[in-house]
Amino acid sequence: MTPAERCSWCGERVEADDGFRAYEPAGERRAAFCRLEHVIPWTIQGAHWEAGGLAEPPDIDSRPLRCSHCDAELGEVHVLLVRHRGEHRVGDDFCSVDHLNEWAKEGGRWR
Repeated sequence: MTPAERCSWCGERVEADDGFRAYEPAGERRAAFCRLEHVIPWTIQGAHWEAGGLAEPPDIDSRPLRCSHCDAELGEVHVLLVRHRGEHRVGDDFCSVDHLNEWAKEGGRWR
């Protein structure tokens, strides 16, 4: 079983089957969040990443890469946000941390 991580904003436990994980695959950086709302202050304060590569199923990173906020085609450098809900993983890609922030402010997938 994967150990719980800590929310990069508030420090609360984020269990392996819950919360959100943000990745910058090209830079091998990651962050964890107990709630989508915690992405917003984290980005405003400067997006302090932890070292670490992608820890998601292989199919998460093999999707066509388009920004979930502006629909731009993405290159190698992008941000991936993965929602953990039980055994399910739902990924969204962004061209920048700023677009991740704007998307989260608008309610994410549920805007």
